[in-house]
Amino acid sequence: MTSSEASGSSEVTTVSGIPLKVSYGPNDVPETAAQAAAVLPGEAPYLRGAHAQGYRSKPWRIFQLSGFGNPEDEAERIRYLLSKGGTGFIMEHDRMTGDHLYDVDHPEVVARREDVGISGAVILSARDFELALTGIDQSKYFAHPGGGVSQHAAFALAGYWTVAERRGLELHKLNGTGQADFFLTYIGCPPLTQIPPAAALRVNCDIVEYAAKVAPKWTPISMAAYNGADSGLNAYQELAALFACCVSHLDEIVARGNVPVEQVAYALGGVSFRVAMDFFEDICKLRVARKMWHRLLTTRYGITDPRALSLRIHIVTAGSAMTYQEPINNIVRGTVMGMAAVLGGVQSIGVSAYDEALSVPSEQAHRQSLRVQQILMHETNIPAVVDPLGGSYFIESLSAELEERAWAEFDRILDNGGFIQSLEDGSLHRMAGENAVAFQDSITSGDRKIVGVNLGDSDGDPFGIDGFEGSLDAFERGMARLKDLRASRDGRHVSRALDRLANTMRSGGNVMSGVMDAVRADASIGEVGDVYREVFGSWKFPVDF
Repeated sequence: MTSSEASGSSEVTTVSGIPLKVSYGPNDVPETAAQAAAVLPGEAPYLRGAHAQGYRSKPWRIFQLSGFGNPEDEAERIRYLLSKGGTGFIMEHDRMTGDHLYDVDHPEVVARREDVGISGAVILSARDFELALTGIDQSKYFAHPGGGVSQHAAFALAGYWTVAERRGLELHKLNGTGQADFFLTYIGCPPLTQIPPAAALRVNCDIVEYAAKVAPKWTPISMAAYNGADSGLNAYQELAALFACCVSHLDEIVARGNVPVEQVAYALGGVSFRVAMDFFEDICKLRVARKMWHRLLTTRYGITDPRALSLRIHIVTAGSAMTYQEPINNIVRGTVMGMAAVLGGVQSIGVSAYDEALSVPSEQAHRQSLRVQQILMHETNIPAVVDPLGGSYFIESLSAELEERAWAEFDRILDNGGFIQSLEDGSLHRMAGENAVAFQDSITSGDRKIVGVNLGDSDGDPFGIDGFEGSLDAFERGMARLKDLRASRDGRHVSRALDRLANTMRSGGNVMSGVMDAVRADASIGEVGDVYREVFGSWKFPVDF
């Protein structure tokens, strides 16, 4: 709420700009919205929840992102989080090597050697995956092996699955999720070199088809609208862009005709949204997402399978809401955002660590994020009732308004040529950029209050935090592992696998299958990346800021 809003002198809106009244009554709820709200949780269109029993039948998954430094550091942190109550794990990779598909001796990496390992663990091969998974039972836990950026996804999945094979596990029994996210790749944090969106769409669809055969319990790709929202897309733009992205994938795979549409829809129905600090708007967004997914699949694709029609949602609380100033306040922010996710009925939650604005999370901050979720789950009774806000005049009115705006934006994206075209012409980037600038301007002007930043100036933080330093030898140890890999593997076997991968890419074969063979042969991430760059080329970011 702005200062003028607090005095009642101007219009009050949500963070997405939707006007808010002082109070709401039955006349504020459209008839169609009232009808959807009258349907119990677990029943179509799933506005009020995917399951009739909600968290009584299955608690949400405590699913924290973790990783830094060396593969051994990543393994230690994952084991720690699981020992404290995590019920799954997300592997974070070093962004310079992982996102770019560079070996650690690539000139761009060498030039920035001091930063290697700061943003995630340096994992260069299947052997490094083995180190990063030491002491972790892959048959027990729901896993996200990394690969947030599209071109990294196949390598990350192949590394994780190769380790499982070497341990004698059957891939068709494994549970987990990939990502291959277009929002991180092309809007939020585009790498220096990145394959074009159309090529990434092809690879993503190859991943879906490959997983349908060998790992049917796995969610092969998962679009993370979180990364669009944290880049500036507002709530209804986030909804619209995510479903437009899903349509681009659904249309492509359906056109290929190799996997039944219901199976494709289920595979794509595990998504990620951001929950930030506009408490009620974010709750409404999560409810509306399920309803929109149901309508999209039934009207556009004629799907009737309830398993496919029920959207599965993971949320991450907004890292952008975490402040550098007075970082202990971020525990409150994480709790509020986590509570909104629970009230929104999601299946999986990751709470941002309170020191995220300063560094990779420390062990203490990571544990605190777990504790926030455990307190919400076990001490509050909040999860006892499914969609406890359902039927509220305000909630149903705001949900209806969000849905109407989201469909309008969705239609605009499709009329513009679709999601891929909206990346190529920069229209999504401009939309996100304009919102981000306006949001920051409102903070700078003092119109939007952020406690500890422009409200309640402190004279020093009584709980000063220096930030987590992590490991300082990630570059040197990565170089040593790479040298050993090249010296000890069967070089000719690797070369043949990489040649087959290149031929597969050029001939229109399944890229995921080719990457899997290369990783099994102990090809490095940079060698796989060289093939990608040679065949697909690199994308040019479409916007100048």
